[in-house]
Amino acid sequence: MNELVGFRDRGVRALVLLHERELRTCLVTWRRALAWGVELPATGQHDASPQASFRHVLSAAGGYLRWLAQHLELGDVGLDEVPGIEDIEEQADAYLEHLLERWRTVLRDVPRERLRESYPTKWVPALVVEAMLEHAVVHPMRHTLQLEGLMTPS
Repeated sequence: MNELVGFRDRGVRALVLLHERELRTCLVTWRRALAWGVELPATGQHDASPQASFRHVLSAAGGYLRWLAQHLELGDVGLDEVPGIEDIEEQADAYLEHLLERWRTVLRDVPRERLRESYPTKWVPALVVEAMLEHAVVHPMRHTLQLEGLMTPS
């Protein structure tokens, strides 16, 4: 894993690194699930297929970054659109690298004192910035666990 340098806060740096590790793990697990021919249980629109599920993971990672940038007044994150479901297998690796580069760049100068600020989200009335960073780390972990469970013979 890339040892990021130049981060203003070591806690932000650690969460960016953890997020990167979990997204890369999810990608590897997703590719294994595709090879296994895993089918997802119908629980919602982003679980319609393994392709839709991984697209959701990438889209959510971008959404978390946009939320952070908006509330921390970091400007436009310069994030490309997530590839469509029909293109996700072919473009997942390149898009993931683009996404991770944006996370590394956009959050580099966030100071520790900003981590305690809270802002509204779609899910709860307010969330502390550090909690959103932690949520971003856990989200791909949940999807990795789901895929691993589907590949485990019962």
